[in-house]
Amino acid sequence: MSAQRSLRVIINHWSRRLHRWATVATALPLLVVLLSGILLQLKKEMTWVQPPTLRGAAPLEHRDPAVSLDKALAAALSVPQAAIQGWEDIDRLDIRPDRGLIKLQARNGWEIQVCLVSGDLLGSAIRRSDLIEALHDGSWFGSVAKLGIFLPSALLVLVLWITGVWLWFMPYVSRWARRSDAS
Repeated sequence: MSAQRSLRVIINHWSRRLHRWATVATALPLLVVLLSGILLQLKKEMTWVQPPTLRGAAPLEHRDPAVSLDKALAAALSVPQAAIQGWEDIDRLDIRPDRGLIKLQARNGWEIQVCLVSGDLLGSAIRRSDLIEALHDGSWFGSVAKLGIFLPSALLVLVLWITGVWLWFMPYVSRWARRSDAS
C-alpha cells in the first residue's frame, strides 16, 4: 500500500470517528439553534413571534411628530399586560417616522405601538423574537453556556462540515487515483 493511500485511509478513519462524536456532542445545541433560527426567519410572517408593525394616522413626511415621549408613555401605561409603571419598565423605544408610530417595548416583552401624530394606542402584543434570539445565540442560558457550549458546538459544526466534505469527496478522489494508477 502506498504512503499516500495509507494516509487517506487514516484520514478517512479519523474523519468518520470525529464526524460521529461531533454529531453527538452538538446535537442538542444545534437543535436549539436550528429551531430558533427557523422562527427568526419567519418572524415577519408569524405574529406569534413578532407583532406586525402598524401604521399611524398619517405619514410624517410633511410634518413633525406631534406626540411627546411622555404622551407615548401614557399610552403604554394603559396596557395592563405590559406592567409598566414608569420609564424604568421600558426596555427600548423604536421610533418609525415613515410609519407614523413609536414602539415601546416593556421589560417583560410586551410591545406597545403608539401613533406619533395623535398619541393613540395602535396595538399591543407580546414580542417573542428577542427571547428567541437569546435562545438562538445561547445568551438566554448565560455567558457560561453561550461561550462554553454554544461556541464550541459552532466550532464542532464547522468540523462536521469539513469532515463531511472530506468524506463526500473521498470516493471521487479514490476513483481518480485508481484511474491515474491504471494509466
